Amino acid sequence: MENAVERQKDESPETEKHEVPFSSNEVRLSPRGWLAVACVAAALFCGIPVAWERIEPFEPGADYRVPYRLSYDYWMIQRYCRRIATEDKTPVLGDSAVWGHYVAKDQTLSHYLNELGGGDRFVNLGIDGIHPAAMAGLVEHYGQDITDSKVVVNCNLLWTASKRRDLSDQKESDFNHPKLVPQVYPTVPCYRESWSRRLGIVVGREVPFFGWVDHLRIAYFEDMDIAAWTIEHPYTNPVGAVTLDLPSPDEPPSTEPVADSWTNKGMRQVNFPWVQLDESFQWRCFQRAVGILQRRGNTVFVLVGPFNEHMLRQESLETYQERKRSVEAWLEQQGLPHFVPTALPSEYYADASHPLADGYRLLVEQMLDNKSFREFLAN
Repeated sequence: MENAVERQKDESPETEKHEVPFSSNEVRLSPRGWLAVACVAAALFCGIPVAWERIEPFEPGADYRVPYRLSYDYWMIQRYCRRIATEDKTPVLGDSAVWGHYVAKDQTLSHYLNELGGGDRFVNLGIDGIHPAAMAGLVEHYGQDITDSKVVVNCNLLWTASKRRDLSDQKESDFNHPKLVPQVYPTVPCYRESWSRRLGIVVGREVPFFGWVDHLRIAYFEDMDIAAWTIEHPYTNPVGAVTLDLPSPDEPPSTEPVADSWTNKGMRQVNFPWVQLDESFQWRCFQRAVGILQRRGNTVFVLVGPFNEHMLRQESLETYQERKRSVEAWLEQQGLPHFVPTALPSEYYADASHPLADGYRLLVEQMLDNKSFREFLAN
C-alpha cells in the first residue's frame, strides 16, 4: 500500500511541474526596460559618429578637394562642410569642372582664385559627377552648415545637353549620385528604384549612424560591405583595414585622364540634342539649389560655364548661346551676381566642359576683371 501511494505522489502534476527547470531562454522586458534599451541604442546611434570625428584625423589643408574615392561619401562631405563653416571660407560649389578632373589640386579654379586674388578664402567644394539634381540634394541634406556665407556656384549647362543628361528621359537609365536626388517628389523621370530602397535612402539622410557606416565602407573597405570584402580578402583582419588614413586629395580619378587638349585627343565637334530650358529638369534643380542656399542667408555668385563652345557644331552652338542669354536673363531677374565668360581658347579645353590648368588660370583672370565678381568679393 505504501509503495502505491508513493508512486501516486511521484506521478502527481505538482511533481511533474517541479521536474522542469525552465521552459524558455527568452528575456521579457517591461515597458521601462524597453525604454532603457531604446535610450542606449539612440545614444550609440548618435554618439558613435560624433566620437569618430575625434578619432579619425581630418586636416583638409590648402587646396583640399574631396578625394575622388570619397565622391559618394556624403557623411565625409558633410564633415567637410562643417569645417568650411567654422573657418569662414567661401566654398566653390560644382561638379568635376570645379573639382578639376584633368588637373592637380593646385591647378583648380579655387586655387587660382586664391593665388591671383591674393588670399586663401576660397575652398574647393567640387564633387565629381554631381549634376544639378544631386547638387540640390547635397545642399539640402548635407550642407546645412553653410549659412550666412558667400558661395560661388558653378552652372554647367552640359547637364541640359540631352534628355539622358537632363534625367528627363522616360526610359530608365543609370546616373551619378542617385541617393541625392528626390526620392518621392518631384519625381525623376528616369529613376526606377524600389520604394523600400527609397525609404532606406530617406532614413539614411536623417540618421548619421547610417552615413558613418557608409563612410567606413567607402573609405576603408573598397566600397564593399564586410561580407563581400572578407571574401575578396580572406586572410585579412577587417579591423586592421580601418587604418584611419583617409584617401588623399592628390589621388587622380580612378581612370588616369590624359591632360591634353580635346583636339589633340582626337575629339570631334558634336551637335547636342539640347533639352528646352523651360522643360529641363536639371535647370529647375539648379534653381532649387540656389534657392536653398539663399534661404539659409548665403550670398550666391553664379559662374556660368566654362563650356567648350569650340566643340559645338553651328546649330548646337547657336542653341547654346541662346541658352546662355536665357540663363543670364533669369539671374538678372533674380538679382543674383553672376559672370558668363566668353569661351576660352580651344587648346585650353580637355573636353566639352573641363579646362586644363592654363584654362583655369585664364578663367580666374576674367573673373577678377568682372565688376559683378569684384563687388561680390568686396561686400
